[in-house]
Amino acid sequence: MDFTVRAARERSGQSGARLAVLAQDTTAGKTGQGNRSVSGFGAEESLEEFQELVTSAGGEVSAQLMQRRPRPDPATLVGAGKVEEIAGVAASTDADLVLFDHDLSPTQLRNLEAALPCRVLDRTQLILDIFARHARTREGQLQVELAQLEYLLPRLTGRGKTMSQLGGGIGTRGPGETQLETDRRRIQRRIDQLKLDLEGVRRVRRQQRQRREAVPVPTVALVGYTNAGKSTLFNSLTGAQVLQSARMFATLDPKLRAIELPSKRKVLLSDTVGFIRNLPHTLVTSFRATLEEVEQAEVLLHVRDAASHYSDEQKTQVEKVLGELEALKKPRIEVLNKIDLLSAEVQEHFRARGEVLVSARTGEGLDALLEAIDRALHSDPILDAELRIPQNEGAALAAVDAGMIVHAREYEGNLVHLRVSGPSSLIGRLRAYRVHPGREQSNNLTHEDVHE
Repeated sequence: MDFTVRAARERSGQSGARLAVLAQDTTAGKTGQGNRSVSGFGAEESLEEFQELVTSAGGEVSAQLMQRRPRPDPATLVGAGKVEEIAGVAASTDADLVLFDHDLSPTQLRNLEAALPCRVLDRTQLILDIFARHARTREGQLQVELAQLEYLLPRLTGRGKTMSQLGGGIGTRGPGETQLETDRRRIQRRIDQLKLDLEGVRRVRRQQRQRREAVPVPTVALVGYTNAGKSTLFNSLTGAQVLQSARMFATLDPKLRAIELPSKRKVLLSDTVGFIRNLPHTLVTSFRATLEEVEQAEVLLHVRDAASHYSDEQKTQVEKVLGELEALKKPRIEVLNKIDLLSAEVQEHFRARGEVLVSARTGEGLDALLEAIDRALHSDPILDAELRIPQNEGAALAAVDAGMIVHAREYEGNLVHLRVSGPSSLIGRLRAYRVHPGREQSNNLTHEDVHE
């Protein structure tokens, strides 16, 4: 088990130059294959990702230490000697924060804070702080507060020095319960109220979903590792202007927009929160209302960073979270984003594997992606049909032009003879104009990009 310690300077405009020491567990749960962990991330990958998390929280890494040990110390995670070394680094750099890329037990947290001259945060607290920074809607704020309080509840003892004031640095954006005398009963009451409020959010979402289901418009959800480019792809496909940022977890609140596929079918595209390795279970639980869009989607677009050296490991982590959401068996299209950063040879290698390649930034490959979505949808399938519509039936002709692909159009006196492909629901509404009712055939195709 390796632990890395880093020092980080905050750069978020807070008072003074603040430093943080980062202690990282890079190979917890080793598989025996070098420095690879169960998550598939080795030491370098974990360090790089942890540094991105700190940057997203407003910090700047400036020092690090590492320790290798066969198992974590139950009292302090790292050994006593390493705790003294961390204390020395923290003191020499005027650090006021130590970050561990590992979850700390309440006992470990108390012992480390007693031994170090500064505050201590673990990985979950850091991620919660980033979420608190990026929550914009009332729903997102409720979900973050619930996750924070559920994390805080078993860690009340000895937390007075970090709860006695509302700070402005990393890990100090608390849920509002900042008094030392905050007790378990008060927090539990607030947790119960938050769950009621979020149940109200879920109820509203169910009502909205039921109204959508009255008209057959399937939902396609974007999922993927944080910072894979989901929001940029969402904007490129929908023309929306949702926030797109290189920072981790820039998107917390789900966005829904309608898009038109090549078959002229309409679908709702949903942008969701990004996943990450060792995503705290409290976040998965708290963001259940948001992630319902993933659970209810007919097709998932798994957006991956094609330029990342850790794309396969990130894919494994996303699938782990999808498994927790019971969404792993849904039809899934593997979308490799950021291909503008790849050479032609590497792009050809990925195409040979049957994956959809796109660049959300340049727009390359978006047409192929829309076609892949069209093939993956099974609800309201596309049917071929022949129609004869009187020319004075303007509403019916307009519906055909708006919602179907017209392969041939001929005029026979007062009638318009059409050969079309369109959604079965629309063809059903035009049943009175069919030439051969009941003889339509589906032209939906399977595709190697769709994984059951």
